[in-house]
Amino acid sequence: MAEHVHQHSCCSVGRHRHINEGMEAEPAAAAEIQRLNGEELQRNLEASPSRVTDAGIAESPAPSMAYVAGGTFLMGTDDAEGFPADGEGPVREVELSPFYVDTTTVTNAEFADFVQDTGYVTEAERFGWSYVFHLFVPDAVRKADAASVLGIPWWLGVQGASWRQPEGEGSRIKERMDHPVIHVSWNDASAYCEWAGKRLPTEAEWEYAARGGLVQKRYPWGDLLKPGDEYLCNIWQGKFPDKNNASDGYIGTAPARSFPPNGYGLYNVVGNVWEWCADWFSPKPAAAAGSASNPKGPGSGTNRVMRGGSYLCHKSYCNRYRVAARSSNTPDSSTGNLGFRCARDA
Repeated sequence: MAEHVHQHSCCSVGRHRHINEGMEAEPAAAAEIQRLNGEELQRNLEASPSRVTDAGIAESPAPSMAYVAGGTFLMGTDDAEGFPADGEGPVREVELSPFYVDTTTVTNAEFADFVQDTGYVTEAERFGWSYVFHLFVPDAVRKADAASVLGIPWWLGVQGASWRQPEGEGSRIKERMDHPVIHVSWNDASAYCEWAGKRLPTEAEWEYAARGGLVQKRYPWGDLLKPGDEYLCNIWQGKFPDKNNASDGYIGTAPARSFPPNGYGLYNVVGNVWEWCADWFSPKPAAAAGSASNPKGPGSGTNRVMRGGSYLCHKSYCNRYRVAARSSNTPDSSTGNLGFRCARDA
């Protein structure tokens, strides 16, 4: 395959994308699932111990959060390796107030605590399926009830796939409790944040934190992908989509604290799993932001922003493991390479 092809489809796939067999919920059914989940979460939040004080002031952030001082930074990129159609540029000056951000993506163990405390049921569980990368789907499952996405055969809609069963019925997370939780939608991530007394980071906050104090570098550690021939992130090694030689040590997700942290102490801000951001997506983010001070993106949209790339990203096809790279998905979509980390006002 030719180098540097502009493709989103290896990165993620939306729940409402047409697939070869009937697994999609009708729009009305999808809306009902979201409504029921919201009502159930609210009831359970009211009944469970709050993570926020009675005065409405958040408790001191846990040691797992890093303080990011406010300031002005250069957001976006005009790099030749970037994708202008994604809205990566132009480079613009953005000012942010101080905030806290999780040093890692939310893990399976942390999400399990949330579910145990609230009884929350994710959208993948309510829909009854989620998208799994084809190499992780057993042949028996593939033949029985997996449906491929038209034009993207490496993404399979697998019955029973969810955060508890990442590869579908029979798979488990017992040995992956320190890995990022996956198969969580934007709505699921927001529900977790509400329970934890936190929120999703804005896209600007995410990029500022991911850069780790460096200015206009391609990666959180500099401009070279493998300085000193050392692997510093979990991305696809080999020929996409059929051969991953795992040169970086992993084929699927890696533990949330894998590889050295960036300058702000954040782990795996590129590679491993995509991360949801609070903003609606726009291909022209600078214009949609409305302000260069604490921008929050457009006021409405159909897709939410995803940042950071994943273990499926490869330069030959996706190349979105750069700190300025962007993607998006519908708020109810979930895949096996998509998670999140939380933020909080300082």
